[in-house]
Amino acid sequence: VQLQASGGGLVQAGGSLRLSCAASGRILSTYNVGWFRQAPGKEREFLAGVWWTSGNTYYTESVKGRFTISRDNAKNTVYLQMNNLKPEDTAVYYCALGSSAWTYWGQGTQVTVSS
Repeated sequence: VQLQASGGGLVQAGGSLRLSCAASGRILSTYNVGWFRQAPGKEREFLAGVWWTSGNTYYTESVKGRFTISRDNAKNTVYLQMNNLKPEDTAVYYCALGSSAWTYWGQGTQVTVSS
């Protein structure tokens, strides 16, 4: 399985970005998919996920109402729409795929939010 994350960049506070994660080698719809981020000097944190069995979405509190995760099974791609970005959202963002654990990881895409 290979995951290719893209869509990161530099944006001003209050702006928006949409991250994409394209999967190859496995059918995305049969796995849980999630987005994580890691800021310098901090641990990697879970942001949002979609569970394949239920289709339910989950968000960490800090991004609720600002970030939206979605999946396009036909394109084997998962997205993270990020609105009202804040400087504290600056980090490397990763997508992940798995069942009982996050087994497959993308290479990460940098998001930098300027104040």
